Amino acid sequence: MERFEQIVKETADNEKVKGYKIGFQLGLLYSLPRVVEIVRKYAPNKKIIYDHQKAGTDIPDTGLNYAEVMKGSGVDAAIIFPQSGPVTQVRWTGELLQNGIDVFVGGEMTHKGYKRSEGGYIDDKAFEEMYVRAAKQGVVNFIVPGNKIDRIKIYKEIISEYVDDPSFGSPGFVTQGGNLSEATKVLGDNWIAIVGRDIMNAKDIRAKAEELTSQL
Repeated sequence: MERFEQIVKETADNEKVKGYKIGFQLGLLYSLPRVVEIVRKYAPNKKIIYDHQKAGTDIPDTGLNYAEVMKGSGVDAAIIFPQSGPVTQVRWTGELLQNGIDVFVGGEMTHKGYKRSEGGYIDDKAFEEMYVRAAKQGVVNFIVPGNKIDRIKIYKEIISEYVDDPSFGSPGFVTQGGNLSEATKVLGDNWIAIVGRDIMNAKDIRAKAEELTSQL
């Protein structure tokens, strides 16, 4: 928590840092409302996105419970990866939206061994279905793998058929090999670069944030 508070304090005045993605470690160990309180204290105008890594994988009925937790904690948005199928996806997305929580829907992840073509469990075509279903339900924010530029191009093209001006969030940079400048060329201005370990492990947080945001 001390490290997180330091990061927020040293990046709060950086206009290109649009918000903070909170993972389960901070959220569960210290309570999500407490984490939200830290951000609001130093950076009240920045977005707080909760990523349960991976939410949206339970039965449909628990979508309401999750949405109520998100609303009660005070976050602005939540990320889901609807790997449990379309019924759960629709219910969880709907509950979040109805509770005033923006939804980021992800499909393909950054690591090897996830999708069927790389030895994983999930059929490659399922990702396109996840994104399209989300777009049809009114979702405008999508998570795409930042270290797979070829896949980003495909997903952006597919999603843009249903959403006029989609917004993207991409992990997979620096440590996982993605290039911020290359992703910017593909996604344009309406996207968020999700950078984790490179900031968490930086000796000079402010300088590292300025270095990374200069590439956007």
